[in-house]
Amino acid sequence: MLIDCDVEGPNSHIFFKEPMVKFKDVSIPAPKFDLEKCTLCGKCAEFCQYNAIAITGEKLLFFEELCHGCGGCKILCPDDAITEADHQIGIIEKGGKKDLMLYHGLLNIGEPFGVPIIRELKQFADESKTTIFDSPPGTACPAVEAMRDSDFCILVTEPTPFGLHDLMLTVDVARELGTPFGVVVNRDGIGDDRVERYCTGEKIPLLAKIPNDIQIAKLYSRGMPIVEGLPEYKAVFSGLYDKIREMV
Repeated sequence: MLIDCDVEGPNSHIFFKEPMVKFKDVSIPAPKFDLEKCTLCGKCAEFCQYNAIAITGEKLLFFEELCHGCGGCKILCPDDAITEADHQIGIIEKGGKKDLMLYHGLLNIGEPFGVPIIRELKQFADESKTTIFDSPPGTACPAVEAMRDSDFCILVTEPTPFGLHDLMLTVDVARELGTPFGVVVNRDGIGDDRVERYCTGEKIPLLAKIPNDIQIAKLYSRGMPIVEGLPEYKAVFSGLYDKIREMV
């Protein structure tokens, strides 16, 4: 099973001929304010860490696009002036093929917070099957949520100063989460050996190196998996899988 958690720009589906179809809506609870009950005490605005609520003079302002749907304002309101209604932030689509099911999420344009969609996506993981979560890049909340509670994390980097910088940040996140991890070097040959030296010094398993091969880029642009267009890479990925199975 493959679950693409990059809800701002999912692209795993390009490797499948089968179309994706809408599976479900994803919503978060958004506060609704009863201004007849509200005394403008400001407790909700003080609590909100995302500045979605503000009290200005004799007015309450609510910026729905900043709300993360945590529900804290409703709990804290002493006047029972806040109720909640669903606010749709995106959808989940389903596709893939019989022997490899694919789910991905799509965050609505203008919505700032994709973590609830990622949480919904992860509910479809089948414990009886090998499930791959395709994480969004970086170390922000969406990437952390995708990594959380996984059995193993593959950190993909490039042998450049920029790649090493981001790798070091992601290693810190994986260690904080307590998730076992290893490194795959992509586009090997374009930079230097600092990534490898870092992994050696930090005792991080270097799982595989994928060369900077223009044929891989051409296959990717056509939506064809590497192992179909270049069968010689099958050994690289089967070896990667075997190494991970030995470590978890």
